[in-house]
Amino acid sequence: MTLLDKFLALFALAAFIGFLAILIGFVPRLDLIVVVTIGVLLAVYDFYLSLRGQHRDDSH
Repeated sequence: MTLLDKFLALFALAAFIGFLAILIGFVPRLDLIVVVTIGVLLAVYDFYLSLRGQHRDDSH
């Protein structure tokens, strides 16, 4: 993963989190906040694994 790839991935993650933060700001429902939080945590975890190079591809 090149430096540009890392930068673009980080930018995409920030845009994703920003979009969902705006959504939660306009629709402050507890169930939506829980689902968005889970989604953001999964995206951050996937980003972390991609940076470390441990992203597994189980497709055969």
